[in-house]
Amino acid sequence: MTLTHLPIQQLLEENKDHECEGYGDDHICVSIAAIAELPTRFGDFHIVVFHNKHDDREHTALVRGDVTDAEDVPVRLHSECLTGDALGSLRCDCRDQLEAALKAIGKLERGILLYMRQEGRGIGLVNKIRAYALQDYGLDTVEANLALGFRDDEREYSAAAHMLHSLKVKSIRLMTNNPRKIEDLTRLGIQVNGRIPHVMEPNEHNQFYLETKAEKSGHLIDLRGHERLTEQHDRPVVQGMSEAQIEAIQKMV
Repeated sequence: MTLTHLPIQQLLEENKDHECEGYGDDHICVSIAAIAELPTRFGDFHIVVFHNKHDDREHTALVRGDVTDAEDVPVRLHSECLTGDALGSLRCDCRDQLEAALKAIGKLERGILLYMRQEGRGIGLVNKIRAYALQDYGLDTVEANLALGFRDDEREYSAAAHMLHSLKVKSIRLMTNNPRKIEDLTRLGIQVNGRIPHVMEPNEHNQFYLETKAEKSGHLIDLRGHERLTEQHDRPVVQGMSEAQIEAIQKMV
């Protein structure tokens, strides 16, 4: 399997004593700690493990093919979800998204899945289960996070940006329904040349969860679990409207 133009040993040597000013407000700096081949049921990958010096977390990149100096590399940025990814919970669509991304990337010439240790939208496993308990009493996923004293989404993508730069990727197309991921990666210096929709069919247990992500968190899915087009959530401006009417509509968006 080909990983990059650079030998694996060279990548490791470059990161052995890596120091930098860091990415983002917290100056996050990660370094490559280990690389190995990883054949999976979804295809052949290399697994690249990164160490975050800021908080000692370990993040993973599953790399398909040669991504060094590559343009428009398909990338899935996936946050850890123990209940979904490992235990098969039906309360979210995380496992479906993870497997669908690996299947898709495994069929491509090149691609990357970043597996980030940001359980529960960044609030951790204990608080995630506390949020589940609040949802059992009728709160939605956003209301539950807010009730626990968190923002609706505490995830941060500085480590992911550094990982992509460490793999020498020039530009990406991001597999996501979340515009915020694109905005944050762009702000952190990643050239995002496009979005690949990543919509999963809902089930009876996660339908409300997906509706909430669309309505309150701006995810580009509609209430039936299909891609929501821009025209569906933009306010209409039609011929014959006055400037005052147009201004009023734009304030409503």
